[in-house]
Amino acid sequence: MGGSDSGMKNGKSIAKKAGYGIFLVSVSVIMLLPIYYLLVTTFKTPAEAVASPLGLPVHFTFDNYAKAIEAMNYGQAFKNNMIITVASVLFLIVFASMAAYVIARSKQKLFKVMYSVFLVGLIIPFQVSIIPLYKIISGVNLMNTHLGVILVNVFCINLPLSIFLMRGFINTVPQELEEAALIDGCGTFQCFWRIIFPLLKPIVSTVAILNTLAIWNDFMTPLLFLQSSEKQVLLQQVYRNVGPFSTDWTSFFPMLVMATLPLVIFYFIMQRQIIEGVVAGAVKG
Repeated sequence: MGGSDSGMKNGKSIAKKAGYGIFLVSVSVIMLLPIYYLLVTTFKTPAEAVASPLGLPVHFTFDNYAKAIEAMNYGQAFKNNMIITVASVLFLIVFASMAAYVIARSKQKLFKVMYSVFLVGLIIPFQVSIIPLYKIISGVNLMNTHLGVILVNVFCINLPLSIFLMRGFINTVPQELEEAALIDGCGTFQCFWRIIFPLLKPIVSTVAILNTLAIWNDFMTPLLFLQSSEKQVLLQQVYRNVGPFSTDWTSFFPMLVMATLPLVIFYFIMQRQIIEGVVAGAVKG
């Protein structure tokens, strides 16, 4: 009887593991199928894409990519993406780290109230403020400028989450380090940049990477504030060339791949820093 019970338990365990395996494989196939369809279509002719949507290309061709690069004015659009993303992330790191430091260390109620206001920014959808932002940007003559998009990205969209993450990490930094620096004659500003900021490397990396992913993929903000084609970003060029009602996937999909490929490469290079920063903030917080 004992051997029979043990065999039944082993059988159930194997069946359970097999069930988990089948479930995971099924989920993986469902998630990867759209990516597979996207990639194989970029190497097909329009007729072949219609005749065999999921089949491999009979003859691989890179003509679709060549046409996409030319139609998108890829070099200029890529440059615009880089300017907006890099500048926005740098501003976010500077302003979010300083604001988070003051909120974390100050005992005044005013800063606690300000922190609550920042948290409200995490709840209110960006779409609610589109019309006021449009009027403000127009009023200060920043329409159709990269600076206007950068300011909206920094102060109206991504700053609250950045402050939230950095404040949680700063709370874990021992205050004795600052007290020792202040005793040695270091001012508050110097104390932050020389003592505290270097210790924030894990969370700074996380904030930088998460904001890079968000800003690079942002379509709505550039669409609202950038009209001229020479200042538009990659996703705007995709929309401008394909339009909302096109079904020519052999033209559309290569543009999508070219628009997202730099970010995919960036993510795979930096994913270790993302995990380390998030884990460090969660454990210390």
